[in-house]
Amino acid sequence: MPASSSRLLLVAAVVSLLVAGCGTKSAKKGGGMTVQQRLEKAEKESTPDKQAAGYLRAARAQLASGDSSGARDSARTAFDRLKAEGDASAFAPRLVDVGGFLAEIGDKKAAKDAILLAAERSAGVADAVRRTKILADAGAVAGGKGKGIGDAVLAKDLLTRASEMADTVEERFRAEALAAVALGCTRAGQADTAATLVGRLEESAKALEEPRAKAEALAAAANVRAETGKKDEATALLAEAAAAAKSIDRAEGRAYALLAVANATAACGEKKQAVALLEEADKAANKIADPAQQKTAMDKVRTAIADLEK
Repeated sequence: MPASSSRLLLVAAVVSLLVAGCGTKSAKKGGGMTVQQRLEKAEKESTPDKQAAGYLRAARAQLASGDSSGARDSARTAFDRLKAEGDASAFAPRLVDVGGFLAEIGDKKAAKDAILLAAERSAGVADAVRRTKILADAGAVAGGKGKGIGDAVLAKDLLTRASEMADTVEERFRAEALAAVALGCTRAGQADTAATLVGRLEESAKALEEPRAKAEALAAAANVRAETGKKDEATALLAEAAAAAKSIDRAEGRAYALLAVANATAACGEKKQAVALLEEADKAANKIADPAQQKTAMDKVRTAIADLEK
């Protein structure tokens, strides 16, 4: 698969635990599977990164059912699996996902360890855009004060590295890289740094022809504008982003583009509009042919919906 295609597949690893006695609930959480079945399925996966993805999926189900102890154990098991040697392009983003979940449930030390390992493994990722995204996402988790680690120093270091990597990306992919950095800065609470990037990002985004990349880049720019108090500019960018997302025919691309626009819309305070976009994203995700990719996309979309409904 070419690098540009693999970039469009935002691998969202979401998984859970191993030991049968570690707080496994029998309640079914989506897909008709119990948590125990999820754990057993995760353990049977063929590679450590797939096992980790399965354990994190189980951890999310456990957390949703109120089993925070089991969720922590499952997430830690996912992290342990990712300490093995493997393809950096698969392992590094999964480490960021696991680190983000661990931070969300308050396990800050393990979260930081996962983020540091993700950054270390990112050095083995050849594609500059993908590496930029990994570092930017890691920086976002590191700096987040609510569901993140709250380490501003680590976040600044990771986001600086991401920005430097974005500058090496060829022009036609530059907006994608800049969007990742700008959004990472925003999520890490570094709006001033994000503001210095947003002009370049908007210029690059508007020049894009591929609708998913355009929608995601414009959504990131809108998010940054909103964070810096530029509500009118943010609203205009969101309208362009939504139009680009809705023009996508391929189900997976449409789902992820709408998710990005919805998240930016929610960040701009437009909750009702964000929910409507997420409902469209859910319909698109449900049409994805590949079962694993469908599950990943639907998990992401429905998690976003649940967050908005809290």
